[in-house]
Amino acid sequence: MEPPLRIRLSDERRADLVARIQAHLREHFEEDVGELKAGMLLDFFVKELGPPVYNQAIKDAHDFLAEKLVDLDGEFYEPEEPPR
Repeated sequence: MEPPLRIRLSDERRADLVARIQAHLREHFEEDVGELKAGMLLDFFVKELGPPVYNQAIKDAHDFLAEKLVDLDGEFYEPEEPPR
C-alpha cells in the first residue's frame, strides 16, 4: 500500500489545471479531451512528478537558507572589544 501524497490541490486549483491541460492538448496536439481524461492525466502527473519536484524544491530552499545562515556571522556579527 502506497503512503498518501502530501501534495494536495484545492478544488479551484484542480479545476484550473484540468482546463489548462485541456487547452494545452487542444492547442499543441489538436486533441480534445474531456474533464475526466484531463483530470486523470493531472492525477498521474501529480503522483509521478509531484514528489520529486516537491523534494527538489524543499532541498533548494534548505540549501538557500543554510547558505544565508552561514552568511549571518559575516554580515551581522559585531566584534566585541576585549575587556580592559
